[in-house]
Amino acid sequence: MTEKEKREVVETTEAQIAVHWQEEGYVNPSGKFVAQANMTDDTIYERFSLDNFPNCFKEYADLLDWYEYWHTTLDTSDAPCWKWFAGGKINASYNCIDRHLAKNKNKTAIHFVPELESEKVEHVTYQELFVRVNEFAALLRDFAGLKRGDRVTLHLPMTAELPITMLACARLGVIHSEVFGGFSGNACADRIVDSQSRVLITMDAYYRGGKLIDHKEKADTAVGKAEEDGQKVDKVLVWQRYPGKYSADTPMVEGRDYFVNDLLKDYYGVRVEPERMNAEDPLFLMYTSGTTGKPKGCQHSTGGYLAYVTGTSKYVQDIHPEDVYWCMADIGWITGHSYIVYGPLALCASSVIYEGIPTYPDPGRCWRIAQDLDINIFHTAPTAIRALRKVGPDEPAKYNYHFKHMTTVGEPIEPEVWKWYYEVVGKKEAIIVDTWWQTETGGFLCSTLPAITPMKPGSAGPGMPGIHPVILDDDGNPIPTGSGKAGNICIQNPWPGGFQTIWGDRDRFVRQYYERYCKDPKSKDWRDWPYLAGDAAVQAEDGYYRILGRIDDVINVSGHRLGTKEIESAALVVPEVVEAAVVPVKHDIKGIEPDLYVSLKPGVEGTEELAQKVSQTIVSEIGAIARPRKVWIVPDMPKTRSGKIMRRVLGAISNNADVGDVMTLANPEIVEAITKMVQEK
Repeated sequence: MTEKEKREVVETTEAQIAVHWQEEGYVNPSGKFVAQANMTDDTIYERFSLDNFPNCFKEYADLLDWYEYWHTTLDTSDAPCWKWFAGGKINASYNCIDRHLAKNKNKTAIHFVPELESEKVEHVTYQELFVRVNEFAALLRDFAGLKRGDRVTLHLPMTAELPITMLACARLGVIHSEVFGGFSGNACADRIVDSQSRVLITMDAYYRGGKLIDHKEKADTAVGKAEEDGQKVDKVLVWQRYPGKYSADTPMVEGRDYFVNDLLKDYYGVRVEPERMNAEDPLFLMYTSGTTGKPKGCQHSTGGYLAYVTGTSKYVQDIHPEDVYWCMADIGWITGHSYIVYGPLALCASSVIYEGIPTYPDPGRCWRIAQDLDINIFHTAPTAIRALRKVGPDEPAKYNYHFKHMTTVGEPIEPEVWKWYYEVVGKKEAIIVDTWWQTETGGFLCSTLPAITPMKPGSAGPGMPGIHPVILDDDGNPIPTGSGKAGNICIQNPWPGGFQTIWGDRDRFVRQYYERYCKDPKSKDWRDWPYLAGDAAVQAEDGYYRILGRIDDVINVSGHRLGTKEIESAALVVPEVVEAAVVPVKHDIKGIEPDLYVSLKPGVEGTEELAQKVSQTIVSEIGAIARPRKVWIVPDMPKTRSGKIMRRVLGAISNNADVGDVMTLANPEIVEAITKMVQEK
């Protein structure tokens, strides 16, 4: 392949279609917020400088209770599989529950808000959480036969039973792998197989948009598909949305499926001593989309991860024990693990879990919940903010709530949307932290510290204390601050929240995240192993970072990371389809949504019914979140002479952008035909 052809084979990335807004002015926190903030000492950046690395992170670890202290803060002997607080002994469940009981047993740990407003909010105290976690841990140990180091797959919706299940697993040292409830049975099966789980924990039903969804049917699909792929699930444990009542139409399978609510009666009053886990033992797996069709299991540690999410929850989220904190994410994603469950509960916060969608039954729902529970910290994604702004721009003013702090997470937020969030939702009282991080990183990488560094609309802010980003060009040269040029954002140093490896695939872990800029593959020195985040970014003169989007084949739909290869692979399940290509398209609410181009076997007619079949197949294979905006059936794909599909060209067509010079393609005439088809619709 010639150099020119190589240059042509550039895939469409989010960065290419990102909105490149101008740098905005600073917005400073109020004196009232600063007066109560957990972190007002600006010497924290000096304390967490590279000169004090890695021992600076002792500050975070000291927020936890340890059975034994560590002998090595950062063990680099198996670089880049870093081990934090090596030699330390700790239990995450103990840190999130037991240690709070002496002073706060009657404090609410979890406010569970059902989607139906006719149902009562459930307030789970720390004492009740202790009882329920212990009894369920005993069930998992004695009935399901789970022990330290085993993996268990959870496919649970947003109810109080999800954190109860996670914390019961953590108590036993069982590695949990929660699958986003909106994912299909097939997607769940892939994760069961990869983690080699023999127990699946699910729920019969949950509410979404006012409808009671049969969730149990996904479990049957998952178990069947997993067995086809060589992993047998022995037991399916089914929580009931309404204890004592079965709410699904899918029948239970005798000898395999068991109601948790029935079994728990045998474990009344049982207490389980927490396992003394090594700090470097895995706590959970979180599967995320990759550049191939196979999801990758990010393996997060116990000690390092828990220390990092506790520290960042305290200093960035500014969580105090007396706060009522609502992270309106799904626990099926890393945001929910870090900033609904482990971080807030380790700090003895009251954490809100809402079952449903933010606009049900009307756009005022979020603000009624905030008023009723007197929530003062609010955490959500730009997708939700855009949706609420569109359907209910004047709703927040109708309700008497007062946020001191608001977070945005998951994708870049446009300055105009930021300003509405600040002025209307926050009533100009709340500070905003616009955080950038990833499934792999466990916790925030870039953010303003709310009482110290001023806010800037559209900007994620500087690197977190102890996080030292650098933007590199394709050849590994640093891009100067304030140059206006985008590059690949990397982190120069390890940090405790970072994932340890990809479950069962160390080579892929090294190849995808470290190999590109590694200075010496044999080195044990962390300085030789910068972490490649896979995002494009630009750094302003003041050191603040703006994230522009992915540099690989992953698109960010409503804050959910979806691999283009996963969607393309799902489309190819349809027998009539021979080629598939996914490109990201700008969307006012979702930020990005996928367009899918498919070509068919010779002789097959491209009908609207077939396009619907392809779309529905993607929903059944992955989940509704991956549904394409449009399935375009094309006579052929634009290709290089070597046969590579030019997704860049398709992306330009879908986004009404200039396709550039296409005359060097093997079939340039197809570009005009596709452009006419797409842009005339």
